[in-house]
Amino acid sequence: MGPRRRIEGFDLSLLVAANAVVVVGLWWRQGGLGDMDDLAGTLTSLGRVTGLLGAYLALVELLLLARVPVVDMLGLDRAGRWHRWNGTACLALIIAHTVLITAGYAVADDTGVLREAGDLLSDYSGVLPATIALGLLVLVVATSAVAVRRRLGYRAWHALHVLAYAAIALGFSHQLATGQEFQRQPVARAYWWALYGVTVAAIVGVRIVLPLARSLRHDLRVERVVREAPGVVSIEIGGRDLDRLPALAGQFLQWRFLARGSWSESHPFSLSAAPTAQRLRITVKELGDYTARLADLPPGTRVLVEGPFGRLTRASRRRPRAVLIAGGVGIAPIRALLEDMPGELSLIYRAGREDELLFRDELDALSASRGAAVHYVVGGRGGDGRLSSAQLRALVPDIAERDVYLCGPVSMTEATRDSLRGAGVPSRQIVSEAFG
Repeated sequence: MGPRRRIEGFDLSLLVAANAVVVVGLWWRQGGLGDMDDLAGTLTSLGRVTGLLGAYLALVELLLLARVPVVDMLGLDRAGRWHRWNGTACLALIIAHTVLITAGYAVADDTGVLREAGDLLSDYSGVLPATIALGLLVLVVATSAVAVRRRLGYRAWHALHVLAYAAIALGFSHQLATGQEFQRQPVARAYWWALYGVTVAAIVGVRIVLPLARSLRHDLRVERVVREAPGVVSIEIGGRDLDRLPALAGQFLQWRFLARGSWSESHPFSLSAAPTAQRLRITVKELGDYTARLADLPPGTRVLVEGPFGRLTRASRRRPRAVLIAGGVGIAPIRALLEDMPGELSLIYRAGREDELLFRDELDALSASRGAAVHYVVGGRGGDGRLSSAQLRALVPDIAERDVYLCGPVSMTEATRDSLRGAGVPSRQIVSEAFG
């Protein structure tokens, strides 16, 4: 028997599209096209189908946020793009639903849109909760912009995004109470309940049950904190049977440290050393109050984890030779890959200044033991940390024939991906993750 086929983005796209067809089928079965015989009917019918699709995409958005394992196979960058596109489409459909339904009813009642909106709010059960849900979704999407998120801070941003769950719950009650597709339609109602039930089960299982079970089973605790450079620390975590934790070099986990001032938040950090049966190591750069506090974690602090996540692992290999490219603290998962990955390797490490290079002694030792070429690229022009196509070909002449693993800040990663394609590396051979 050959190796099991890995689930790809196409498979997930097909699954999402198939359920979208079923959702449209609910609308069609209840006279969706037949109701479009005049302006009022056309507006109202289009409002119904946009509402159904918007609600369905809201569930897809929750599954993307929950990082269920099947979604994680997409990779961090692609899942992030899906999240942005899907969130935008979801909000656009729900706003369209609100506008079309209100306009359709206004035409039918021969009244103004604002007056009709007031009548809907006061006379129809479920409309007020749905309006509140729409407001919450607008707030969540508006605060998702990177610039806004940074100004808010992680705690405020995370608290606002929890409102998405409340919005979707309010929308669910509105759909079953007023949706024409669900009135005296037990099969449609059962299908709708099943969509929400599967989503809730996935979120609870992946975000709560599994992390608690794994953390208790492995008894994860902080062993020591090591200062690597100004503002950068490595945290070593010990526990039982860590070789049974399904984490690979290059992956990241969502970490929650049960210490004063830290227990209420969880953040993603990559493994900066290949995991062993006795130890996990992550490396953290100080970027705010939370990450600054991690430098003072006392030994023995209990740790909860979600994950692991990410495709930046040897499991993504296609070619016998590989290039590892890191920018800034993106060296953390790349350093773990240099330790763990088989085959012929070259490493390119981009940093703004000499004193920003992390793990230099470790990298040099791994280079000697693995026979891997390590190239340090320090300084240079370009605030995005770009490595040009010419630089890449000069450092690794056969780069177009290799797999490329890339990790660093968003700007550096995006610019370097462009340079890699300019150097002749096919997109299918590039595995990348960005942070920040």
